[in-house]
Amino acid sequence: MEVKIIGGHGGVSPGFKATSYLIDGKLLIDAGSVASGITILEQSQIEHILISHSHLDHISDLAFLADNCFGMKSAPFEIYAHATVAKSIMTHLLNDIIWPDFTKLPSKANPTLRLHEITPEKTFTLGEYKVTSVSVNHQGDAQGFLIENKGISLLFTQDTGPTDRIWELAHERKNLKAIFTEVSFPNHLIQVAIDSQHHTPRTMEQELKKMPATIPVYLGHLKPNFQGQLKEEIQSLGLDRLKVLDQDGSVFHF
Repeated sequence: MEVKIIGGHGGVSPGFKATSYLIDGKLLIDAGSVASGITILEQSQIEHILISHSHLDHISDLAFLADNCFGMKSAPFEIYAHATVAKSIMTHLLNDIIWPDFTKLPSKANPTLRLHEITPEKTFTLGEYKVTSVSVNHQGDAQGFLIENKGISLLFTQDTGPTDRIWELAHERKNLKAIFTEVSFPNHLIQVAIDSQHHTPRTMEQELKKMPATIPVYLGHLKPNFQGQLKEEIQSLGLDRLKVLDQDGSVFHF
């Protein structure tokens, strides 16, 4: 599988894009920067979209993705999210006030976006991928995802503080090749991280003890204003398995 980090940050500024990971050019995880980070032609080739939770830096570009690709596709973007997340998107974003409801444009029978509700720990199939969502420790029924294709599994937690269940399931995956998770705040903002259900380098050091050993861990969602400090604190842990997603546009193959 190819994973492109369209945006790997927990904020937006020149040179920093919000969370969007693209698998094999057609399966998108979160939509924080998909419209601003790849071409419209590349956007139109996306088939399925997993949304981890409804915070703005993970859903904002659903609006512009729909607008950019309106009338270009013969089938809608199929979006999968927990019921709580789907409701928030429809209530607060695609509500015909903040943005048009593209789940009924150009028509209800042939929409630009189509939402599907997913159930935690119930595996479902998207084309050639098997997907299992897992509840994690973040607001709004946030989900992590285990994604499998051709005998390879990848794990994505997106936003989460210290959590447990997804690591239990990770240990059951003998074909797990990579873990994508997050570190948002530097160590001196530990209380902010706890309150907002995010990680610091120090809490991630403890979280690693729950994960399968030796599996590479890619750390995203760095806050742009703290990226330099976060990189220093992560490097000071002295753990070769940790990789920092500080360069948007990076591509990894598994």
